Order: sequence, then structure tokens, then C-alpha cells
Amino acid sequence: MAAPPAAGIRVAWEDVPASVRSAIEDECGSPVVTARTQPGGFSPGVAARVVCADQARYFIKTASGEVNPDTPRLHRQEGEILAALDPVIVARHLPIPRLRAVVERDPWLALILEDVDGHHPAVPWRPGELAQVVATLDQLGESLTPSPIRVPSVGDKFGGDFTGWRTLARSPEQDGLDPWSRARLSDLAALEATWAEHAAGDTLLHADVRADNLLLAQDRIVFVDWPHACLGAPFVDLVLFAPSVAMQDGPELAGLLALSSLNRDVDPRSLAAVVCAAAGYFTYRSLQPPPPGLPTVRAFQAAQGVIARRWLAELV
Repeated sequence: MAAPPAAGIRVAWEDVPASVRSAIEDECGSPVVTARTQPGGFSPGVAARVVCADQARYFIKTASGEVNPDTPRLHRQEGEILAALDPVIVARHLPIPRLRAVVERDPWLALILEDVDGHHPAVPWRPGELAQVVATLDQLGESLTPSPIRVPSVGDKFGGDFTGWRTLARSPEQDGLDPWSRARLSDLAALEATWAEHAAGDTLLHADVRADNLLLAQDRIVFVDWPHACLGAPFVDLVLFAPSVAMQDGPELAGLLALSSLNRDVDPRSLAAVVCAAAGYFTYRSLQPPPPGLPTVRAFQAAQGVIARRWLAELV
């Protein structure tokens, strides 16, 4: 069975209000002459590589709060993170796109980013590409420890999200909950309550690594989409990445960890707690109605939930 797509409702550059396009072009310093919408990702808005009249190239992402109120907020968060990281990106040659400008024209918010001449990894995953991604993630973890910028801890960042088992334990009659989870809700909720202490650390995490947030650019891997950046243990990025890898015909969790020189020896108790939190998140969210403008996200989460629950059953 094919993996559910990581796809939102894209908006064409030409469909953005003229006043917003004009403000973006003012920051670019030249009118946009071509715009190519890019695949992948869930943002319900523009995601386009553009070429301006002066031949300058940028990546533009913009969305309206009228379609989905969370998306401009996430764009704003990403802009703040990339602005703070910019001196470090330059000094350490980090595989992260540089921010060029932020444009706000209520209800629209746009990020103008460095254009990366690359493409998403192939899915099903190719072993060589996946090994390169994990090696680059290891290098990024080493370069960003300790974090060079101030961000929330992973426990604070996702404390309200990673409560799926505890929420379900208060309403176990939830339609669609699988029998294995229903029978173990109390134990899963108790383990989930410990995840933040096991995930704590001083590494700057991406916290949303997936194939659609990666670009293969000549001889390097570039990590894009940074609104969820937070502080934690480096293995957390790999664990949160793992369900999407397995869903897209890559290795299981143990195989993915084995590829990592930085994370292959994670404490089993910490691994179980973070897998539990991820499994609860995917399971609970998959049972909810889709958010505005994101019709495919629940199927994507449900598929990852099945995988994360399988690993959880092996770990607890």
C-alpha cells in the first residue's frame, strides 16, 4: 500500500493578493517573473521557487490566516528562528536555508528564503540517500550542541501535544481506537507522562524531520522548515523521523538508529518513553477531524501511528 501523501492545499503565486505579491517583490528588489510551486509538505499556502527579473532566485512560502490560522504563526516562528540562527549558519556552513526577509500583510505572512537547488529524497527510501540524511543529522546535532540560540525545551514545546494517551485514558470510548491501545491505556498514559525528562538535552532539534522537509542538493542534505525548533537530546530528532521512514518503505526504528553514530546507543528507557509520546500523538490526532486546509494530514498521522504502536509494543 502506498504511503499517504504529505501534501497540503497549495496556492499558486498568481492567486496571492496583488498587494502581498508587491510587498514580497519589494523585499526581493525585483519583480517575480516565474514561480514554480513545490511538492510536499502540509502548509496550505504558497511554496514556490521564484526567479526575479534581475535573475535573483528565492524560495517563497506564504499563507493566509483566513485559510488556516496556525500557518502564519508557524511561518513567523520559523522566521524568528532562522533570523537568530543566521550568523551560525554562515559561520559553521550549516545545511539550513538562510532567511532573506519576512513580509506581513494581514492576514498574510510570507518568508523569503534562500533558494536551494535540490529535490526531496526518493520514496520509497533509497538506502544510500537515507544513510546520507542520518549522517548529516548526526553532524547537525554535533554542530548545534549546545544550542547557539534560545528556544523552548522540547518538553515545553510539545508538552501540550504529546498527551495523546493521557487524553484518551480520560475518554477511552473514543471511536476508532485499536484494541491493543484500549487495553493498555493506563500503562501507556503513565509512561507518556515521563517522556519530557527522557527527551531533555541541550541540542537544537529540528523536531519535524521528514522526507518532505529535506532537500538533496548536489553533495549535501539541506534541512528545511524550522518552526518547531527546540532544545532536547539529539536522539529525539531521529525517533520522531523514524515512523515516516518506515511508512515510506525504509528501515524499522532499530535499523535507523543503527545508521547513526550519534544515537545508536540510546538508553532503552528513554527510547521507550519518547516512542510512547510519539505513538500517543499520532494515535490521538489521527482520530480527530482534519484541521482547516489540511485534508490529508490525518491519514498521514494514522499510518505513522500504526508503526509507532508496533514499536511501542516491542519496547514496553
